[in-house]
Amino acid sequence: MFSLLVDKNIQLRLLEETHAEELYLLTDQNREHLRKWLSWVDKVVSVQDTRNFIKLSLKQFEANKGIQAGIWYKEMLVGVIGCETDPEDKTATIGYWLAAPFQSHGIMTKACRALIEYLFREKAMNRIEIRCAVENKRSRAIPERLGFTQEGVIRNAELLNGRYVDHVIYGLHRKDWKPKGQL
Repeated sequence: MFSLLVDKNIQLRLLEETHAEELYLLTDQNREHLRKWLSWVDKVVSVQDTRNFIKLSLKQFEANKGIQAGIWYKEMLVGVIGCETDPEDKTATIGYWLAAPFQSHGIMTKACRALIEYLFREKAMNRIEIRCAVENKRSRAIPERLGFTQEGVIRNAELLNGRYVDHVIYGLHRKDWKPKGQL
């Protein structure tokens, strides 16, 4: 199974069905914080909804079409990072969320860096993309910090809480990636 040691405190692990209750509780405790930017939050109303997501994620992983990993900080589940991959085109799209009390500690930047390095090194991806709402400054800071290029804006990309939001697209090509220690 997929597991990445990010540093002495942070680990990424493939989500498994045994994580369903813990992940649901984390989602539920952060519902108001998350629903501002994530449209799926209001559709997750039970542990079974989370279990169904994990089952689909495991099928995605088995088909080599992506990874959905929990982010563990000091052995506590604090968020999720995932990607959808296209092995033929060698492209990936990353998405992520973190519980409110764990933001602004560099956890997500480190988790993204580790996943990016894995995707370029182990999966031979050529391009990685991150999309987020234009107004979501915290989420946008991650790709900007990691050297992604802002490539454009998709207008009215998502219906979120009754209003359409624009998404900014960030891209990073393998040839432009600077692995840790080469910044």
